[in-house]
Amino acid sequence: MSQVYSVAVVVGSLRKDSYNRKVALALAALAPSGLSLNIIEIGDLALYNEDIDVEPPESYKRFREQIRKSDAVLFVTPEYNRSVPGVLKNAIDVGSRPYGQSAWNGKPAAVISVSPGAIGGFGANQHLRQSLVFLDMPCMQMPEAYLGAAASLFEESGQLSEKTRPFLQTFIDKFAAWVKLIKAD
Repeated sequence: MSQVYSVAVVVGSLRKDSYNRKVALALAALAPSGLSLNIIEIGDLALYNEDIDVEPPESYKRFREQIRKSDAVLFVTPEYNRSVPGVLKNAIDVGSRPYGQSAWNGKPAAVISVSPGAIGGFGANQHLRQSLVFLDMPCMQMPEAYLGAAASLFEESGQLSEKTRPFLQTFIDKFAAWVKLIKAD
C-alpha cells in the first residue's frame, strides 16, 4: 500500500464565491492518489493576541491541531495591496505560536496565488514565501503559480476551464512529488 499524505489547504480569501477557494477545490479534485487535500477554515480565528493565547480560544486549538496533523500545507491566496490578506497573515501567526511550538515547522509547502489582475498575485505569492522561510517550511520552487484573470479560469457552469486544467494538473502532480521527497527525509 502506498503512502497517502494529508495536505492542509489554507485559502486566504473568505469570500463565498472566492476564485481562490474554487482553485483549491479544483486542485483537490485533480490531486493524485498520494495526496488528500483538506481545506482548513481560518475565518473564525480571532486576531492573534498573546494575551488571549495564555488560555487559547478553541479556534486557535482546533487550527493548530489541524495543521500539526497534516503532512504538508498548500496556500492558495489572493493579493491585497501587494501582499497576503490579513486573514491569512493572522492564520500564519496563530499557527506559529506559542513561540517555539510552531505547527508549521518543517512541513513541505507550496503557494498558488489567484487574482483578477494581470500579474496573478505575484506580490502576495512572493511575500508569503518570505514568511515560509522563517517558519522552516520547505517551499516548492517550481512551477511557480500566479493565476491572473481569475474569472477566465472557470466556465460559466463553474467547472474548471480546459485551458487551465493542464497547468493545475502539473502543479498538483509536482507538489505531490515535492511532498514525497521532503517527507522521505
